Amino acid sequence: MPPAVTQRTRCRVTVCRGCCCGTARKHPDTDHDAQLDALRAGLAGVAVVRAVPDCLGPCERSNVVVVGPSPAGRAAGGRPAWLGGVLDEGTVAAIADWVALGGPGVAEPPRALRDLRFPTPATATT
Repeated sequence: MPPAVTQRTRCRVTVCRGCCCGTARKHPDTDHDAQLDALRAGLAGVAVVRAVPDCLGPCERSNVVVVGPSPAGRAAGGRPAWLGGVLDEGTVAAIADWVALGGPGVAEPPRALRDLRFPTPATATT
């Protein structure tokens, strides 16, 4: 069981919903609203989850989710984790599980997310 989570220990999960991410035009087989609902439900009281209407930049990697470390995670060396290709329920569940365990700097990302990580873009807007 993870330790109690307080406002000071929360990660921030940013879900891109600009340009290509979250659109049926680019990913017609993905239920984008259900993804966001699942993250919000799975991380209620654990993390701040926000969808941003502005494009985060790396459209070729849509859907993009950025998991920002909690203050404790940042103090331990954690940095925002950029994830691309977040297109299925299993990936969304893996993100929620990782964040519930503490996220960047606190817990290692699950295997399911390791291949989805990519370097922070030079034009990052989060």
